[in-house]
Amino acid sequence: MLEKEKEALAKRIAGEITLSSDPGKTMRKWREIFGISQTELADHLGVSSSVISDYEGGRRKSPGASTIRKFVEALLVIDEKRGGNVIRAFSRTIGGDLPTNAILDIREFAFPVTVKDILNAVKGEVVANEDLLGRKIYGYTVIDSIQAILEMSSDEFLKLYGWTTERALIFTKVTTGRSPMIAIRVQGLKPAVVVLYGVKNLDELAVKIAERERVPLVVSHVKDENELILNLRALVEKSERG
Repeated sequence: MLEKEKEALAKRIAGEITLSSDPGKTMRKWREIFGISQTELADHLGVSSSVISDYEGGRRKSPGASTIRKFVEALLVIDEKRGGNVIRAFSRTIGGDLPTNAILDIREFAFPVTVKDILNAVKGEVVANEDLLGRKIYGYTVIDSIQAILEMSSDEFLKLYGWTTERALIFTKVTTGRSPMIAIRVQGLKPAVVVLYGVKNLDELAVKIAERERVPLVVSHVKDENELILNLRALVEKSERG
C-alpha cells in the first residue's frame, strides 16, 4: 500500500527527529499526528510506556538510529492497521502541484502550536467555539478564497490540508465567510481552526456550521495579506526554536 509514499514519509519523520534540537519533542509531535497513544506505541515496540514518556520528555539521551527506525516503522504499521489515513494524507501532498494562484502560503510547524497562538498571530477575534483555543495545530495554509472557488477541484481542495487536518485553514478575500465553511462542511474533513480575513459582513450560516462541526472560527483584523503571512511565518520560526 503506497510504498513510495511510505518510504518518503519515513525518511521525512526520521530526518526531522535526527536533525531536531529536541528529538523527544519531535517524536511526540509525530506520535500525536498519527493519533497514537504512548501505551499503544509502547505495546507495539515491546517496551513500557515510561520509556516512550522518558524519550518525549527528554529524560533519556537522544535516540540512536536503531531506535528512530523502530519508532518510525511502528507509526507506519499502526497507521496501516487503522486504514492508512495519515499515509494517504501525506501522499496527497506529493501527488502533484497545488494551484499557485489559490495557495498564498503553506507551512508546517516544527513543533505544534495552539489555536490561541494562531489567534494572536492573525490579530483575530473568535466568533465560534472559543473553548477550543487549546487545540494543537501542526501547520497552516493561506488560501485566496476567490481563486480557490474559480480554480480548485474537489480533490485539489483536499490538498489544502497538507499531511494532517490538524492545521489552520486561513481564507483571504472573504466577504461573508459562507463559501469556505460550506466547502469544509461538504468535504467532511474538519481543520483544527478556520481563519477568515477580509470579512465585511459575517454570515450567520458560517458561524452555525463552525459550531455544528466544532471548528473554532476566527476573524482576522490584520491590515493586509502581507502582514498576515509574515506573522504566521514568524510563528513557524518560533516553533523551530522550540
